[in-house]
Amino acid sequence: MTAISTNPVVSMLDKCKSLCELRQIHAQMIKTNLLNHQFTVSRLIAFCSLSGVSGGLDYAASVFSRIQHPNSFIFFALIKGFSDTSNPVESLILYARMLSCLNYSSGVEFSIPSVLKACGKLLAFDEGRQVHGQVLKTHLWFDPFVGNSMVRMYIDFGQIELARRVFDRMPNRDVVSWNSMIAGYLKAGEIELASELFDEMPERDLVSCNAMIDGYGKCGRCELAEKVFETMSDKDVVTWTSMISAYAQNRCPMKALDLFREMLSLGLRPDGPAIVSVLSAIADLGFVEEGKWLHAYVSMNKIELSSGFIGSALIDMYSKCGYIENAYHVFRSISHWRNIGDWNAMISGLAIHGLAQEALDIFVEMERMDIEPNEITFLGLLSTCSHGGLVEQGQFYFESMHEKYKIVPRIQHYGCMIDLFGRAGRLEDALGVIQNMPFEADLLAWKAILSASMKHGHIEIGKSAALRAIELAPDDSSSYVLLSNIYAKAGRWDDVAKIRLMMRQRGVKKIAGCSSMLVNGKVHEFLAGKELDRSYSGRVLAKIAEVVSRLKLQGYEPDLTQVLLDIEDEGKESLLNLHSEKMAVAFGLIHINKSAPIHIVKNLRVCCDCHCFMKLVSKVYNRQIIMRDQNRFHHFENGCCSCNEYW
Repeated sequence: MTAISTNPVVSMLDKCKSLCELRQIHAQMIKTNLLNHQFTVSRLIAFCSLSGVSGGLDYAASVFSRIQHPNSFIFFALIKGFSDTSNPVESLILYARMLSCLNYSSGVEFSIPSVLKACGKLLAFDEGRQVHGQVLKTHLWFDPFVGNSMVRMYIDFGQIELARRVFDRMPNRDVVSWNSMIAGYLKAGEIELASELFDEMPERDLVSCNAMIDGYGKCGRCELAEKVFETMSDKDVVTWTSMISAYAQNRCPMKALDLFREMLSLGLRPDGPAIVSVLSAIADLGFVEEGKWLHAYVSMNKIELSSGFIGSALIDMYSKCGYIENAYHVFRSISHWRNIGDWNAMISGLAIHGLAQEALDIFVEMERMDIEPNEITFLGLLSTCSHGGLVEQGQFYFESMHEKYKIVPRIQHYGCMIDLFGRAGRLEDALGVIQNMPFEADLLAWKAILSASMKHGHIEIGKSAALRAIELAPDDSSSYVLLSNIYAKAGRWDDVAKIRLMMRQRGVKKIAGCSSMLVNGKVHEFLAGKELDRSYSGRVLAKIAEVVSRLKLQGYEPDLTQVLLDIEDEGKESLLNLHSEKMAVAFGLIHINKSAPIHIVKNLRVCCDCHCFMKLVSKVYNRQIIMRDQNRFHHFENGCCSCNEYW
């Protein structure tokens, strides 16, 4: 029988779309005695193994078990098919059987890359070394495809030096070889070595450039990512997405947003990761109008909210922009295919808005629907309890996390417990968590103790925590400032002077308070104590004076204890009036329609005086003020704040 007569069967295989159809074709082959024809059987097994038809690989193995003398192509199809599964041990078993049946006859070499891939997935180091030895004894060493597979195998093993040794000794290297080695360095976190190899490349392609942009972005080297991006003559969607992500990850949200708009202007359709990165950038900015525009773009272009976690990113964006109702609407609109990220984003969003009971209700609903929580779920829950002062509930969820759900707490979960106890004034319990947790306390843990010491007036505990925090991060100004403030509140001005001298000697500068707002499409920033833009400084300062005067008639007394400087009271009051959030709200009262809320984003924690000031402004001027500070949201309305004085 010739190969020509088998064409109808081969043609039917090419059109096959399901296991049911496959069985019918197999039955036809049995009836027409084609199972004894090596070419046709090879095509059947290749189709079953490589087509992706559900159940096809198991069916191929069943057919294979009935073949008395399989050829190298049949072995290759099965070995490759199993190497692409999550547990490719069958590939190694088949390879060993192939060698015993066929030795090194023609065609065996085609299976080597798949076998190396299987070894890498299984972390089968000894078996991989044996295959490496076989390659060195044959002409396959001159095949770059085989060499590349060996490089990737050693990278999978975590043996980056062995991978580089193979790369350096490869007699024939192609662009894939270079990309594989660069990817290995990036995976191992060796950004400098990846950069050196990238510079040595004889010819760069999209893959290598995109990998380097992504790698530079992830390690905070945004300027190097920009350099690669700007020198590329050809860019694809991955290129733009990688650069946008680099900006978003490195606190350059406006650059991420601008680049996204440029991408759209060139007619490129963004993918899910690009949209998620831009939504993250908008969330950092806190400017909801930009987020609404992007949400509309997603809707108009019929992009699924489940694509690349866009739904979760939208929930997070609306939450961080102060529109928790919009976040909740998005959450409910994706009910039929909601993923764990959507639940986590909703819980965390409610937490930062102080809606503790609502967040806990979402978790109860999640449990009722048998959705398994993960580590991030419990971070959201513990944060909820911390912001809401729910100490007992926080302890309950921390215990149920590892007892009921068998999730091992990470240092972030212990950090939440430290913050929970610290905010509640239970400093000894917070220190007990640090002493008993199976990790060394990190910077955030000691800063939580330090903040709690500042709030509750524990000078010695605060001093000890500050020294540990400064030891871990000597360039972080906040630890020095908090310790200085603790001393100032206690009237220990000599100690305040020592801290400030230490900061000057070490070149550590205090981060200035900054409040920003988006009005009529333009970003306005206000720095504490700084001269305002001359185009509106006079009106803003006059408005602050007017507001202070009206509030004093309602009983407002500036809290001079919030100015931690050894100066006269009159000077302290002047400094209080120039806090950034006061300037921002004055600007908002002038320029924002009375029916619209005033949205303010602040980079630091709001002080007690400004908090009281905002409550009175909301009552006297009948305005809703929504402020996001470093820790959470404050919704001021009719003289009250959503935080219930717990922040």
